[in-house]
Amino acid sequence: MFEAIASKLQKIFKDLHGEGHLTEAHLDRGLKEIRLALLEADVNYKVVKGFVERVAAKARGAEVLQSLTPAQQLVKIVRDELVAILGDVPKPLSLKGNPAVFLMVGLQGSGKTTTAVKLALRLRKEGKRAVLAPADTRRPAAMEQLVVLAKGANLPHYYMPQEKNPRAIVEKALALARSEAYDVLIVDSAGRLHIDEELMQELKDMAAIAKPAETLFIADAMIGQDAVKAATQFHAGVPLTGIILTKMDGDSRGGAALSIKEVLGIPVRYLGTGEKVGDLEPFDPPRVAGRILGMGDVLSLIERAEDAVDEEEAEAMAEKLRRNEFTMDDLLKQIKMVRKMGPITDLLKHLPMGGPFKKLAQMDIDEKVFTQTAAIIQSMTKAERERPGILNASRKKRVAMGSGTSVQAINQLLRQYQQMQKMLKDMGRRKMF
Repeated sequence: MFEAIASKLQKIFKDLHGEGHLTEAHLDRGLKEIRLALLEADVNYKVVKGFVERVAAKARGAEVLQSLTPAQQLVKIVRDELVAILGDVPKPLSLKGNPAVFLMVGLQGSGKTTTAVKLALRLRKEGKRAVLAPADTRRPAAMEQLVVLAKGANLPHYYMPQEKNPRAIVEKALALARSEAYDVLIVDSAGRLHIDEELMQELKDMAAIAKPAETLFIADAMIGQDAVKAATQFHAGVPLTGIILTKMDGDSRGGAALSIKEVLGIPVRYLGTGEKVGDLEPFDPPRVAGRILGMGDVLSLIERAEDAVDEEEAEAMAEKLRRNEFTMDDLLKQIKMVRKMGPITDLLKHLPMGGPFKKLAQMDIDEKVFTQTAAIIQSMTKAERERPGILNASRKKRVAMGSGTSVQAINQLLRQYQQMQKMLKDMGRRKMF
């Protein structure tokens, strides 16, 4: 996400870093390129105009032009302004009510039903008891879709297939959630391919019954400014409290994310970053701004690691490393842990683009390498995993056949494993553990 605008802005600042000092001409050129980069990323033109004007006013101050590092000062100004239009510090969702009701609204095809399940799963991880209520009686199999997803994630839900009135579903679900002491009731409403009076009246009636603590608009980020227009129309009918942008993994521009808060004054709460039920990230403006400007987002990377890695298992692994007892089985566990965190290329994008991480962040790693390595290890016997040195020519041929690889690939893995063992041994000698 944000790749298009990130690459353009990073190039602009790289060019400015090459200047000995920053002149008015440099600033004019840089600001013009920033404006073009934002417009090409499908950011609302009014948002771009205000953004560039504010950056220009601050950048022309004496503290920037007379600074020893004017380009760095300009980066800081742009970062601060990005954070401002993205929404400053993220606020937690309101839990007001008994239970707190989250009403999910949006156009058909925006990923509303999937997002409702993702949100329930995230709330559970945060220690909240959330229950889902499918109330989309219009789209064929919409309620069944939510039920299937909820069951797959082991999430509680109220399924009322006999009830055709969404208002009645909300009323009954609210009474059930209250009697069963749930913290949150998430209601999935019907969407449309377009906005009409009937849809709005239905949502108004549902909101009147539920009195939602949060009315969350689910928007497909890939439709850019159309998402902002749709949110504006929904907001006029049912006041929105937050936005969740879906399909961010497929949107390299990020125009909707950079426009919607400034245009509507409503914060973006989460980003949908994939198809899995766990692919929902809190929207954190300072982190997003850092990612756009190539400063990385290491905190998000750490959070992913905390979700994927079992603490006791990590401590046991650290002890093995200290004793230099790292086996092929341990390598397989490490691969599985990393894969749980998401695609490697996506993880690398969270690293800063400069400094010691520069080359690593720009690496293009083939995911197939991890699949191949796992297949090779899984084709070994228990004894071979613990003592890879016993792998002779005939054993290697058997492993190659079992893993669908080659003896050459097995030899390469063994060399890398030996290098790892040597490195760990050297580190042990230096008392680095």
